[in-house]
Amino acid sequence: MKVAGIYSFKGGKEFVTEHYPHLLTEVNAAIKGVDASLYKDKVSAEKTMPGRMLYSPSRINTAFKAEFGQLGWKFIRVRCDYPTTYYLKDYEIRSKNRGAFREMDFVKEKLGIEVQFGKYAFMVYNVCAKMTIFRNLGHIDSGIEIVPVKAFADDMSTGVSYFEQFVWDLESRGVADIDIPVLILGIDA
Repeated sequence: MKVAGIYSFKGGKEFVTEHYPHLLTEVNAAIKGVDASLYKDKVSAEKTMPGRMLYSPSRINTAFKAEFGQLGWKFIRVRCDYPTTYYLKDYEIRSKNRGAFREMDFVKEKLGIEVQFGKYAFMVYNVCAKMTIFRNLGHIDSGIEIVPVKAFADDMSTGVSYFEQFVWDLESRGVADIDIPVLILGIDA
């Protein structure tokens, strides 16, 4: 695979390039190490493209896990203990929040990475919420979000979001004080 687009959210490109040039080299190597052609094996059952061969996002994610894992990047999961103090006093709590957690795909040193081939909301959540949470918990100080460009997403199931849409939304949203520097990489097969 290859990087086809770069977007710097809150100075993410500059921050990552300055503080983690060696890790950015690893990220680019991991991206190049994934041969997308091996994962164009999903036969579409969708009405709009019946029988068409598509890339399998889950298999591509697995390939990224292997590439980053070989380079020593670690998966992080943090447990969520949800508060119950905000319920009204006459509300009966009927379930426990057992097993609730948040995850980050890859972390090395203080750089977090999310690879996202899912719906649009997950891309926005990763950059505008999850990465801030993981920074607040002390796991990262900046991030990289790896997403498909539109041409690549067009060869996946419908509903997969893409780089161009994501960049437009981030630019239209603007930057908040709590946001962290994130480098957005748009990739193609």
